[in-house]
Parts: sequence; C-alpha cells; structure tokens
Amino acid sequence: MKNTALTHVHEKLGAKMVPFAGYNMPVSYEGVVAEHETVRRSVGVFDVSHMGEFLVEGPNALDLIQKVCSNDASKLVDGQAQYSCLPNDKGGIVDDLIVYRLEAEKWLLVVNASNIEKDWNWINSQNTMNAVLRDISEGFSLLAIQGPKAVEAMQSLTSIDLSEIKFYHFKVADFAGIEHVIISATGYTGSGGFEIYCKNSEVEQVWNKVLEAGAAFGIKPIGLAARDTLRLEMGYCLYGNDIDDTTSPIEAGLGWITKFTKDFVNSEALKKQKEEGVTRKLIAFELSERGIPRQGYEIVDANDVKIGMVTSGTMAPSVNKGIGLGYVAIDHSGIGNEIYIQIRKNKVPATIVKLPFYKGQ
Repeated sequence: MKNTALTHVHEKLGAKMVPFAGYNMPVSYEGVVAEHETVRRSVGVFDVSHMGEFLVEGPNALDLIQKVCSNDASKLVDGQAQYSCLPNDKGGIVDDLIVYRLEAEKWLLVVNASNIEKDWNWINSQNTMNAVLRDISEGFSLLAIQGPKAVEAMQSLTSIDLSEIKFYHFKVADFAGIEHVIISATGYTGSGGFEIYCKNSEVEQVWNKVLEAGAAFGIKPIGLAARDTLRLEMGYCLYGNDIDDTTSPIEAGLGWITKFTKDFVNSEALKKQKEEGVTRKLIAFELSERGIPRQGYEIVDANDVKIGMVTSGTMAPSVNKGIGLGYVAIDHSGIGNEIYIQIRKNKVPATIVKLPFYKGQ
C-alpha cells in the first residue's frame, strides 16, 4: 500500500487510516458529521494526493484530448479547467477527470486514484497523433481547501487576489512560501474553495501553513468520509459507484459534458443513444421516513417489482435525511415519483428529487 507525503502527519494527528485506491488514507479525524459541518460552515483541508496527474504536451496535445474526452476542450483558454469523462468504446466510461489548460501545447489531466494505471494505458492506446504524455502522479501532492471561508482564510498565503479566481479557473502563483503552485477554484464539496497542486517535497510546508493561516477561521483537517457525504449532497458522481465501465454518460446525466460538436471515442453510439433515449437513468432520491440507503440496495416499485439499484447513499448531515443516487428504469425516473428502497426487510418510501440535495446557505 502506498503512502502520500503526508501520511505520517495524519497518523500524528490521530486520524483513522484506511486503505483507499491502493493508498493509506485518512477517513476521519474527529468524526464525519463534525468534519462535514466544518466544511459547510467555515473551512477544512483534505489531503487528496492519491489523485493522478498526467501532462499532455506538444502540438498534438489538444487533438488527443479531444479524441479521448467527451467535453470540448477547444473552448478552454489558459488558466481554465473543465470537467469531462473518458468514454470507452463499449458505451461506458473509463473515468471522469478534470482537464486543465496550462498553455496551448501543455495540458494537465487529473484522474481518479483507483484508475491511474487504467487511464494511462487507455489514453496511450488512443495516442495515434504522438502527443507527449507524462505520468507525474508519483511526484505531486494535492490539497483541497474547501468551505465558504476558504478565500478569506488563505488570502495571507499568496500575493494574488484569490477572490478573482472564478469557478473552474486557476492561477499558477506563489502559495505558502512556495513558487509556481497551481491554485485551482475547483473541488468536490459544493461549498467553494481551492485545490492546491504542489510537489511532494513542498506539501508538508503548505499543509502546515494552511492550518496556521486558517486557525482563526476554525480550519480543521477533513477525511475521506466527509468528502463522500459532501459530494453526495451535491449529487456529484463517484467513479466506481455512480459511473463505471458499464454506465454511459447519457444514462448518468452527464449529457452536459458530452459534446457532439466534435468526434471522440464512441461518439456516434452515444449520439444515437441521446437521440433515441435510454432505458435507465441515474436519479436522486430522498427517503420519506428514517433510514440510510446504501450502495447495492434494491429500488422497487409499489408492487415490489425491482426497478433499479442504489449506487450511493448516506445520511446527509446538512439536510438531515437519508439521500441517495441510483439507476432506475426510465419510466420510473420522473421528478416527484415515489419509489421504495429495500433496506433489509423494510420497504422504505422515497421521492425522486432534483439535484442538488444541499442548496447552500
């Protein structure tokens, strides 16, 4: 099992450590609800250095990205990022990722930790245009500083105006005494903030200064358990749960990142699917009674007929309800429809709702 450059720091802080995507990661420090509320109300910092980073360079870099990604990266300018996915050739998704345009011929792809090797092999297999690819995952760390007070709490650590970095934009600037750090207004929580990319040799200094600068704002380290409840309240997909090699971006509600203004891997089949419709759809639901939906629980109709499966579920701290995502047959997928979650022997009623579950302050 791999460690991040901060594993020893988490252990010293008393974090509960668990294996995740081949890494020894902090799942919680003081408990998921307290950590979740810290991010929603003030500011928290996550070590997400297990994520993968690939550089794509050269005159054909954009051509390769356009071929393997569903979204249209030609729309990006320097300093802009974009959420996208890598469609496979069978109708599913290799991974979801964030694409950063550093320069016209230099791009950064940030991929899920569990898929680093799979994504690397897939993108290389599609690289018929000889773009230059480098896997820099092992040498780089990533911190997510998330919450409504992130800008204010971190402003003293950089010479740039953090409030001017728009959502899904980034700056390469000084941060916490380190030059040339990527400060990106992205995240997985729905409460604003930044993601900081730096070298492994620099991250402990950055981590310490972030906690120091944020102390007056109540900053705390946050584990992966709260990262999951925060993302689920926003309805953000988690690879391996809500999307995988068998789910199409159209079924998963990711039509908005699937642009048919260009050709990409399997685009013809996906375009046909969009035009003709799908047989199942990823829906969001709230339980009408007490209970916690979990991945793998069956979704049934009033007559106990199975119509789908829960892909993610939790007790949501910010809305104080059991919430979840799952695929259901298309004729049961309308907003407002009542469905039932089979929680052990109980059939618990739930309502299909529009995302996000958490609407903010």
